Amino acid sequence: MAMRLNKYIAHYSTYSRREADRAIQDGYVRINGEIEMNPATQVEEGRDIVYVSGKQVSPKNKYTVIVYNKPKGELVTKSDPKGRRTIYDSLSKEFKHFIPVGRLDFASEGLLLLTDASHVATALMESDLERIYKIKIKGEVTPEMEDAMMNGLYLEDASAGAHSHSKIKEMEFKPFLGYKIQKNQPNYSILKVAIAEGKNRELRRFFAHFGADVVDLKRLSFAEIELNNLPTGKTRYLTRSEYSALYKFLKEESKKQKERA
Repeated sequence: MAMRLNKYIAHYSTYSRREADRAIQDGYVRINGEIEMNPATQVEEGRDIVYVSGKQVSPKNKYTVIVYNKPKGELVTKSDPKGRRTIYDSLSKEFKHFIPVGRLDFASEGLLLLTDASHVATALMESDLERIYKIKIKGEVTPEMEDAMMNGLYLEDASAGAHSHSKIKEMEFKPFLGYKIQKNQPNYSILKVAIAEGKNRELRRFFAHFGADVVDLKRLSFAEIELNNLPTGKTRYLTRSEYSALYKFLKEESKKQKERA
């Protein structure tokens, strides 16, 4: 399979596409021993040998995935112009180059996956694997909310519950994979919900449409990977069975991509 050089490096290393472009243009990349400065050059997997700064980049590279129990009050970003705390202020030095799989916003907490392989991060981020959240909302769960959770919802204006600087206005909310009401009271309610995405503050926007602010949001699991008893602010490596499930998922995704090509 052939792919662009910059994509190949980003796919099989910890470099982002932008970092790969820079390394290529600065003369740090060799293909089969020759310096290559064109990011669009085609690389043939399994035939061409690619080195970046003297280190070989290949599909055989092993990857590591960790679970982080993100506390409230941390941003999922490398640095913040306002000087607010980020996850990398808490993570140990060995994980400083790890890529987060999606985001949990500043006020949200719970399971966040991070990996040293961008192709793993991308595959998980773009997947429709089940994510389970525990949420607390102001007010009670109404029949209208339940109907929308079961059947989906399209909003021309989904800006309630969004970040003030978000450019995304209209949104389609797919039917939830499942939900369980644990407490339903006029002042506040608690639910467990299962959805297949969770981008762009999806849950906060969904409930804000019904006039119910989400006051607590905690991700409990991502596919087979669960938070379990991991303390807040701590990390753990995936277990053998979790790696096995991830390997199977990535193999299936790779097969699908080859069929589409």
